[in-house]
Amino acid sequence: MEPVVDYAFGNILKYGYILIAFQGKTNGLIFVILGFVLCAVIAYLLGSLNFGLIISKYKFNDDVREHGSGGAGMTNMMRTYGRTAAGFTFFGDFVKAVIAIIIATLLCGDMGGYIAGLFCVIGHSFPVFFKFKGGKGITVTAAMVLCLNPIVFLILISVFGIIVAFTKYISLGSIMCMLIYPLILNRVTTDPNFIMMICSVLVSVLVLFLHRENMKRLLEGTENKFSFKKSVKPEEKNKNKK
Repeated sequence: MEPVVDYAFGNILKYGYILIAFQGKTNGLIFVILGFVLCAVIAYLLGSLNFGLIISKYKFNDDVREHGSGGAGMTNMMRTYGRTAAGFTFFGDFVKAVIAIIIATLLCGDMGGYIAGLFCVIGHSFPVFFKFKGGKGITVTAAMVLCLNPIVFLILISVFGIIVAFTKYISLGSIMCMLIYPLILNRVTTDPNFIMMICSVLVSVLVLFLHRENMKRLLEGTENKFSFKKSVKPEEKNKNKK
C-alpha cells in the first residue's frame, strides 16, 4: 500500500483513519488488525438487531420464525404480517448495514467496509440476541453492495428484478444474484484486493447456504411465489396459539 500522509476525504474512504494514523509506525500492524476486528464486532452486533424478529415480537407478540418459510426477513414478514411490517423490516435491516459499513469505512477504509458487510450478514443470519436464528441476509447484502460498489448493485438489482418479474420467485432472484456477485465485482472493480474478494465470496456462499431449502423447493416445484398479500392475519395466528 502506498503511504498516505493526510486525512483527505478520499484517503479516508479508501484507507480509513486507523490505517492512515498508524502507517509506518512501530506496532502499526497490530492496530490495523485490531481495527479490522473492531469493524467485525460492531457490524456483527448491529447485524444481530434483526428487525423482523423485533417487529414480530413487540408489535404482534409473535415470532415470525414460526410461520411461513421460518425465516426472519422481509419476504416472510410480508407473507405473515403484510406490507407495512415488511417495509419497516426492510428499512431497519438495510439501515443497520449502512451504519455498520459507514463506521467500518471511516475506521479502516474500503477493506473495513467489506469486513463489516460480511459480519453484518453473519449477525443478521445468526443473531446473538435471538438464539442465533435469523434471516437469510439478502437485504443486508444488498445494502453492502450498494454502499461499497453502486455499479455492481445496479447490475445485480436489474438481474434480480428481471428474474422476479418473470418467475415471481424472490428466492430464485436472490440465488442467481449471489452466484454472480463475486464475478461481477471482480470484473467491474479496477483494483480488487484480497479482502474485498474473499468477503464477497464468503457472503455469497453464506447466503446460498441459507437458501438451501429454497433451492430444494424450487427443484421440487413447491416454492411459494411472491405476493403482496399476507397469508393469514397475525391476530388469527395468535388466537390459534392460545
